[in-house]
Amino acid sequence: MKKLLLPIVGAIVLSGCATAPPKNQSNLCEIFREKPGWYDDALDMQEEWGTPVQVAMAFVKQESSYRHDARPPKDYLLGFIPWGRVSSAYGYAQAQDPAWDDFQDATGHGGSRTDFADALMFIGWYTHETQRQLGVSKWDSYNQYLAYHEGRGGFKRKSYQAKPSLIKVARRVEQQAKDYGWQLKQCRQELEDNRSWFF
Repeated sequence: MKKLLLPIVGAIVLSGCATAPPKNQSNLCEIFREKPGWYDDALDMQEEWGTPVQVAMAFVKQESSYRHDARPPKDYLLGFIPWGRVSSAYGYAQAQDPAWDDFQDATGHGGSRTDFADALMFIGWYTHETQRQLGVSKWDSYNQYLAYHEGRGGFKRKSYQAKPSLIKVARRVEQQAKDYGWQLKQCRQELEDNRSWFF
């Protein structure tokens, strides 16, 4: 009986380690109330890279719906033979292998794409570099998202102009960032008070 229970208990413990997505993803105050450590992570990212909290959080919501192990769909050869994934994007920020490697090389940051703090730092670094290289404001969530999705080279070539569905998504990210920003103003003092209580 003990041998039978061990794998079950192990599976329960492991599933408890995985961070569940927030229950109300449309409200930034609710997200940070549920996961106060994420507020600290978001502030650290903003302090390090200057990217507004609401912009980075809108990116995460769009990219992974706050799922730590999110991956793009599988690709199929002839419509039914599994043929790997559409891209190497992975984790909260859906960072692809080459971009994640660039981030690690540029910052000396190790980390993991499944770690929320590390994923936010990646978004902060990426948007910072987009501003530095292309002059796109970190507050401009619409164009920042297009550059994030298409890569800076694709953004410069305006590849997004041939992708109306992507433009709609970028507008949705822009609206989400605005909503998050407004919500954050309503609860920032509460979040700060909770932080000072803990520290």
